Amino acid sequence: DGMRKGVPRVIVLFVDGWPSDDIEAAATLARESGINVFFVSVAKPAAEELGMVQDRGFVQKAVCRDNGFFTYFMPSWFSTNKYVKPLTQKLCDVDKMLCSKTCYNSVNIGFLIDGSSSVGDNNFRLVLEFIAGVAQAFEISDAGARIGAVQFTYEQKVELSFQQSTGKEVALRAIRGIPYMSGGTATGDAILFTISQLFGTHRGSSGKNFLVIITDGQSYDDVRGPAAAAKKEGITLYSVGVAWAPMDDLKAMASEPKDTHTFFTREFTGLQPFVQPIVRGICRDFTDAN
Repeated sequence: DGMRKGVPRVIVLFVDGWPSDDIEAAATLARESGINVFFVSVAKPAAEELGMVQDRGFVQKAVCRDNGFFTYFMPSWFSTNKYVKPLTQKLCDVDKMLCSKTCYNSVNIGFLIDGSSSVGDNNFRLVLEFIAGVAQAFEISDAGARIGAVQFTYEQKVELSFQQSTGKEVALRAIRGIPYMSGGTATGDAILFTISQLFGTHRGSSGKNFLVIITDGQSYDDVRGPAAAAKKEGITLYSVGVAWAPMDDLKAMASEPKDTHTFFTREFTGLQPFVQPIVRGICRDFTDAN
């Protein structure tokens, strides 16, 4: 918690010999946590020692990326001074710290919220708690993830812009404070509105874009064309349906593979179990894209 925001997280491992345990799981956790692992090998195992090395690819598994930048070799502990400057230059090359960007700090997640009359005020509060649960998992800040929200009926309103979500507490308070609109259901128009008025005003961001659509009924307009337009803009879509939301529309809106981007529950109380699968799905999509 004492880390400075916007500064790369780095671990430099100095190893004389080889690890005696499994390094892969720990290295994966480090990468997922946004830590750039550098591996400095000091001397190599002698020929007669190679048989004792459990995994000869341990260096490649340990580092942030197996591209040569995160590995460094020193032939011995003697005269280490001459190796300090080249290693320091690597550690100061922020642009090459590829593991600094994770799904938790490098995404823009928009929520498109059905505020139609069929939802009702109490259920609408359950929707907002579901959204807050998803948002809670991400590192929301000026230099990190951004959260946005649009509510729709026949009309649309930006309830929280990406520019306004400058911190986790700010974003969560704004989400929980969204007033219920009540009205009809025009999901297609709402998707087009969100593309231009939420994502369109945040162009130039390096984060990957996601849109989670939550609706409880049949849209009065076409959703397929607008959803295709969103995907063409590089936005990954998750569709979450409740009660009378038609599965055909939910699948038409969702990104591929449909089964992992489409969710449905009969009751609004069934939304909360979707929080972790959606968070994991966003991280999986982010990793696949990178």
